[in-house]
Amino acid sequence: MAKVAIKYDNIVPYGGIFYAMNEFKRAGLDKLVDGRLNLRCANYGYQYSDIMLALFCIYLCGGDHIEDITTILNKYLSTAPDARIPSSDTIARGLKELSAMSIAYTSKAGNVYAHDPAMKLNSLMLDMALLLGLMKKGQGIDVDFDNEFIPAEKSDALYSYKKQRGYFPGVMTSGPLIIGIENRQGNSNVKFEQVEELTRMLDNIEAHGLYVRMFRADCGSFIKELVEELFLRTETFYLRASSCADRRQMYEQCKDWRHTSVNGQDMDVASFEFTEFLSDWHLRLVVQRTKMDAEQGERFLPGMEYMYRAILTSDHNSTEEQVIDKYNQRGACEKNFDVQNNDFGWAHLPFSTMEDNTVFLLFTAMLKNFYQYLLSKVSAIFPGIDMKSRLKRFVFAFIVVPAKWVRVARQWTLNIYTKNRWLHYWTIFNASYG
Repeated sequence: MAKVAIKYDNIVPYGGIFYAMNEFKRAGLDKLVDGRLNLRCANYGYQYSDIMLALFCIYLCGGDHIEDITTILNKYLSTAPDARIPSSDTIARGLKELSAMSIAYTSKAGNVYAHDPAMKLNSLMLDMALLLGLMKKGQGIDVDFDNEFIPAEKSDALYSYKKQRGYFPGVMTSGPLIIGIENRQGNSNVKFEQVEELTRMLDNIEAHGLYVRMFRADCGSFIKELVEELFLRTETFYLRASSCADRRQMYEQCKDWRHTSVNGQDMDVASFEFTEFLSDWHLRLVVQRTKMDAEQGERFLPGMEYMYRAILTSDHNSTEEQVIDKYNQRGACEKNFDVQNNDFGWAHLPFSTMEDNTVFLLFTAMLKNFYQYLLSKVSAIFPGIDMKSRLKRFVFAFIVVPAKWVRVARQWTLNIYTKNRWLHYWTIFNASYG
């Protein structure tokens, strides 16, 4: 049997986290956060930047609950010089302090729906993206909007048509970046007050010197007032048009279908002028039809053998295939929800109220954007990491490395214990600390 020797030393298993902590401060995020959210304490105590950085460290080290900072990580993170690591209770209190009152809407049927726009934190999220160079003022951005149901057995969570209790936030993304979140109670219909919700998000984007080049959304955004807003405030938009008996009859009467293939799927395509509303704006309806597979012995009635899907757009220059392909690319935004749920804590909301959990959603969305910034730095030097790497790979490939802070000649030095990757760590750490 092999002998085991127990030795005590301040060796940290998460040596790569010190790079992320230093980049947070080197990029000026600590000053930005405390400037936008104001100082939490005049003298002693933890500022909001300390709370944000500690929350970021939890997930960047592979944790999935706020309590991990106290039970596992504090003794490692606190070995860094001048480290300020709050406890899990302090993090929770700090996040709750930033919650704001939600807006209560009453429908014509008398139902009450609560929305939490959290404008200050949404503004901070874009400020951070601009500071990190993830976006630039004057830039046109392509955005996707969708609603993500988050199951949550919380004290105020309401029952949804998804047949679970939870929250139903509207989320705006631009590629892998999250640029807007408005939380809503689970009982909210996706179309209810969506025009006002998206107007707030577009106002926030324009207030930060950006503009929307292309907007995509599913049929939950097929609303007349929203189409008006998008026509005036975007270069092009692509909305999934909802099904309608009158439009289906128009499709069935059409004789100008053209057979084609988009991404390996055979279909017929045609374009129509959209006249259901805003007829003088000359919007375009791009329709695809695919033949449904009949079961053995099954027969369809005449005209019922096709499935029709339509896209409403202001784009008159692209072919039908290009319009369909552009719209289908919004499927990439679904990956953002998978990443947030499984990598950044959305599947484990920590608080009991919607307003408090809204703060958590926005902080972890800012973490997602900061993670994209880290990937852009690390992937250029480090093998095995690219811009599409999930958090688990990043943790195993970069964060998990033995390290120890030592003081030599009145100067702190981080010793990293690695054999094959020493040059990569040396290069990236010196670029950050140099």
